[in-house]
Amino acid sequence: MIYKKSNSTENKIDHRRRALIKLAVPFSVLLACPAYALDLFKILDPDGKSEDVQRAKSIFEGFGSIVTSTTDLDYKSEFAIGESLALEGFQRYGLPVQNRELQKYVNLVGNAVMRNSMRSDIPYYFVVVKSRIYNAFACPGGIIFLSSRLVESMNNESELACVLAHEVAHVGHKHALQSIKRAKFFEGVGKISTANMKGSDGKKYRNMIGSLQTVLFDKGLDKDMEFEADLSGMEYAYQTGYNPEGFIRVLQMLKENERTSEKKGSWFSTHPPLTDRIEKCSAVISKYPDAASLAEVRERFAGYKKLL
Repeated sequence: MIYKKSNSTENKIDHRRRALIKLAVPFSVLLACPAYALDLFKILDPDGKSEDVQRAKSIFEGFGSIVTSTTDLDYKSEFAIGESLALEGFQRYGLPVQNRELQKYVNLVGNAVMRNSMRSDIPYYFVVVKSRIYNAFACPGGIIFLSSRLVESMNNESELACVLAHEVAHVGHKHALQSIKRAKFFEGVGKISTANMKGSDGKKYRNMIGSLQTVLFDKGLDKDMEFEADLSGMEYAYQTGYNPEGFIRVLQMLKENERTSEKKGSWFSTHPPLTDRIEKCSAVISKYPDAASLAEVRERFAGYKKLL
């Protein structure tokens, strides 16, 4: 891998990532039973020293505020929205694959490509979830999911890197947040708190999260956003040293499996037609005349894929 940028130490990112994965199950409980949230936070982090637990706790007891304009949204508020969506993602698609080495490997690849992205100054979390649906999606703030089925169907590390780079591009372009703005979820709300979600402001926040869940998990983002993420992701992968044709191969693999695969909540129902995307991506591959000479990394990828 070629690392060209760095935004924080690998150890710090890895520590926070492991904490997020570890807390996936308790978080799902909090969603279902918010009344028990504060007691559970005390059990998980009695000394109040865990950044991830305290971040989650802040959603329930007074984190700050989320402003009406997505352009003014600070990272903490963006992450709070993303975390709410990520928790729903765990419920819909399954919990993380219980193999630390596999998760660490996917995060190393993901953090390699993100160093060449437009928002390399924020932490990213990459999680492979146990699911038989072909899918990958990015939540605001840098929480990115891949289904185990999608990873199993890849052939090398360049394909993995390109898909991760595509999702990183969504975060970089703030596509999900733009969807909030376009749908005017915040219109007339003013500032709303991510606190206990009481009263009319809390209801508006929950409605906004629910609407954004529908966009990410059911309907999909605007097709122009997907095309933008396709091209940006190929560029990030290329700048990292991976063959950007890996992304086209993934799209072709999905096209081959589309007829016999489950559609609801999958890549097929939340993304533009694969034929269009293959054509657009193939049209720009000439920008990378040395693509075939770049890394594909088959053997290492095959070893980690066996851990699924």
